[in-house]
Amino acid sequence: MKKVTPEYKMINKGHYSPGMVSNGLLFVSGQLSIDPDTRKVADGGLKEHSIQALNNLDRVLKEAGLTRESVVQCRVYITDMEHWEEFNTIYGEFFGDHKPARAVVPVPELHFGCLVEIEAVAEL
Repeated sequence: MKKVTPEYKMINKGHYSPGMVSNGLLFVSGQLSIDPDTRKVADGGLKEHSIQALNNLDRVLKEAGLTRESVVQCRVYITDMEHWEEFNTIYGEFFGDHKPARAVVPVPELHFGCLVEIEAVAEL
């Protein structure tokens, strides 16, 4: 196994790695809608939170030398299923023609008041 940790300006005290490579796959830990360099939660609504979480995912992928097209599966946590359609549009713009397997899971709340968290599995 190999850890994948982008260079962040702030220290995350959580006991996990942003990504782990094992058996030809990259497992990306849940990426919240928080800027890992400032530890600031995204301003605005679902759109801004979704973009931040997706950008965080992209950053871990790039650190591993991968692209969005390498993603096999995503699990998305959102705090209100009424946001599904808006999130789906933003997610579609992020991935373009690539359509990884996906689950969208409603949750009552996320850490730090974030509205979105995304975890993923990508192929090396």
